[in-house]
Amino acid sequence: MPLRSGMPRYGQRTTEESSAAGSEALRGAIVGGAKWGLLCGALGIAGYFLSPIYRSLTIQFKVYIQMSGMTLGAWLEADRRLRAYELTARRERKRINDEALWRRWEGMVEEEERKGAGRKQEKG
Repeated sequence: MPLRSGMPRYGQRTTEESSAAGSEALRGAIVGGAKWGLLCGALGIAGYFLSPIYRSLTIQFKVYIQMSGMTLGAWLEADRRLRAYELTARRERKRINDEALWRRWEGMVEEEERKGAGRKQEKG
């Protein structure tokens, strides 16, 4: 069955949507990692000055704690942004479908009006 001229090829639209969603999730991961990295860094500095236990930890473990916080923040922010993107994409698709339905309904109403006007002229 040949493809119609205006239709996207199989998977083309989903690939574009996936790329856009992935880009949004990546931006969220970068922002979340940076925010939570700063927060964990500030807590690490506070822990260094206030806690003898934190001071006694190895540098490797301190780096692990810092990276764990950054990873958690990146994951949470990427997930939040991806969900928000999906919601806006779903709303946009619904709006487009509703507009198409409305235009089709208006066309049907106008066609009925034209038929009604033609019948009135035939009777008159």
